[in-house]
Amino acid sequence: MEKQEKDMFTEEESKSNDESEVIEVIDSEENETNVSEDSEPETLQKDYQSLQQEKDEMSQRLLRLQAEFDNFKKRSQKEKDADRKYKSQDLVNELLPAIDNFERALQVEVTEATSSLIEGITMVYRQLQDALKSQDVEVIESEGKEFDPNLHHAVMQVEDGEMDSNIVVEELQKGYMLKDRVIRPAMVKVNK
Repeated sequence: MEKQEKDMFTEEESKSNDESEVIEVIDSEENETNVSEDSEPETLQKDYQSLQQEKDEMSQRLLRLQAEFDNFKKRSQKEKDADRKYKSQDLVNELLPAIDNFERALQVEVTEATSSLIEGITMVYRQLQDALKSQDVEVIESEGKEFDPNLHHAVMQVEDGEMDSNIVVEELQKGYMLKDRVIRPAMVKVNK
């Protein structure tokens, strides 16, 4: 029995020794953790600041990209609107010489032999004029108006004492506007 007691005693001692070693190991780990915890707030603070800075930079970049995209959409919409507004400009530019020729043909003296031909030319000319009006093409009024370099192209100057200075005396070729854009300025004579 004594032997059993001895064995139990040594078992208890060894258990207590083991427990004390475990406690020491735990204590030493806590000390190491405390040391590393002291240094962690500084690194965590630095990490936090760098992440915060990166987030701010990304936010600014996102805002710039959104603004650029909005500007792109607005620019695209303006271009589409301008294309729709002036879609007929190329066609009108192609038709203007033909209209000028019709006007010259209509200035010919009418005889019995040419009256039916002139009547047909007049009908076609009116149809072309109506088609231009439907596309918002207008003739620039010139004669008797003040010379405007945005609307008129002065090819000659004359001296007429009966008219004021800088007034269009005669229109040599009609000018045309599409909505608010000058397609072709009127060629005019201007009083000095």
